[in-house]
Order: sequence, then structure tokens, then C-alpha cells
Amino acid sequence: MITKIEDINDERVRHFSQLTEAQLRNRLDPSQGIFIAESPKVIQVALDAGYQPLSLLCEEKHILGDASRIVAQLQEQGAEIYTGDRNLLATLTGYTLTRGVLCAMRRPEELMVEKVIEGTRRVVVIDGVVDATNVGAIFRSAAALGIDAVLVTRSSCDPWNRRAIRVSMGSVFLVPWTWLDDYAQLRQLGFKTCAMALEERSIGIDHPILREQERLAIIMGTEGDGLPQQTIADADFVVKIPMAHGVDSLNVAAAASVAFWELTKTER
Repeated sequence: MITKIEDINDERVRHFSQLTEAQLRNRLDPSQGIFIAESPKVIQVALDAGYQPLSLLCEEKHILGDASRIVAQLQEQGAEIYTGDRNLLATLTGYTLTRGVLCAMRRPEELMVEKVIEGTRRVVVIDGVVDATNVGAIFRSAAALGIDAVLVTRSSCDPWNRRAIRVSMGSVFLVPWTWLDDYAQLRQLGFKTCAMALEERSIGIDHPILREQERLAIIMGTEGDGLPQQTIADADFVVKIPMAHGVDSLNVAAAASVAFWELTKTER
């Protein structure tokens, strides 16, 4: 059934317009947490990966157009489908929908670190990166360049953030990930840690010793201050990307792409 929305205060679509990211996450009851995916392509990636849809908000013209396949799938699964004209939906969501489609989905259960990195050789740790665009870009590069899994510290932006999902182009649904609370877990599981930082003891990212490591965790730090000094001090390797023309560093998302390409060469 497709329901047309006429009122921007309709409670049935409040999670698309009235709930903050923190409220969608629902820390008090994680089993009831929701995330919002947008654009037909990203939503399709999530559906193909097995994520559970709850409801769809779709501009009228897309029901028989770009979103027709998604609408059919959600109807089969019994999810609620809401529609409305473009101006109303722009008012409801606070901005004009880029692709005219939003889908509310159930957040999956948080996975154990041991489960996520089982059988992996190259993982990335996102440590204190708070910008959703950067987190999404790191996930996209991780998926494209052969990173086996992503671990995220609690001080980082939630990868289920709407913007992070959109920037990743759905890659957050393709690469296994979970939250990391203690680097000791990695060491106990046989990983060497590689902190990306400009320090006196930093070695070049093309250093042969890095490719020799059986299991390597690449740690990417926050955009401004970089990694905490203790994290750098505890790392097995401190690694830099050689720069030219007096440039001291790259944006964390760009640096991640370079690091992933270089440090997964052995796997490729």
C-alpha cells in the first residue's frame, strides 16, 4: 500500500524529519535503532546486503521511475511506503531530496570485534574522525581498495549517519565493521598496528616491513589534531606519506585512499 502524505507533521514519517541522529540511534534500546538511507542506488545496496527496511518516503514521480524496483521489493516485504509532492517533501525533510527517495531501516545488532576481523589481514581503524563526509569517504575507499574490515572508535562519527551513508555510496553496507573500545583486542588477535602520523620515527608508507606483516591495522586519525600521542606511542609502526611542494599532510580521507592502495598491494 502506498500512502500519500498531506501534512508535514504526520507522525508516520516523523523519523524522516523530526528525529535527530542520536534519537534515531536510540541508545536506550539499540534493538529499536534506525538509520536513514537515501537515493535508489544506496537503498538498493542496503537491500541486497540484507538490511531490514521499515518504511520508504518517495517523491511521487519516482514511484514508477527510479524507485520502482525498490517500491516493489518493499511492498513484498510489507514495509510502509509514503509519498507526496516535491515541495511538501522538501519542507518535511528540511531540504530538497537529491534523488527523491529516503528509506528508514533497522540498525543491525552490534558485532563483536573478534567476529568482524576473523580471517582478515588488512583492516582500518577510524580513530576520532568526527566529520561524516570523511567517514563515508574512508568506507568507500576501504571497499574499493581491498580493506577487509573497518573498526571505529566511539569518539568517531557514527557510520550509520545519513550523510556518511550517502557519501560512502552504500559502502558501509559492503565492508564488515564494528566499534573498537581497546587496541589491546587487535594485538591479542595477532595484529600489528600502523599509526598514520608525522613523527620523527615515521617510516615511509612504501617501507617493505609493512608489506611483510601478516595482519596489519591501519589507524587513521582526526582531521585536525591527528591521532592521540598515546595511540602513536603504542603503535608498532608510525607511518607517513611522503609529501612534495611543502605540503605537510593530506585530508584524512585522501590519506586513507593512498594508505589502502599501498598497503594492500600484497593482497592484490
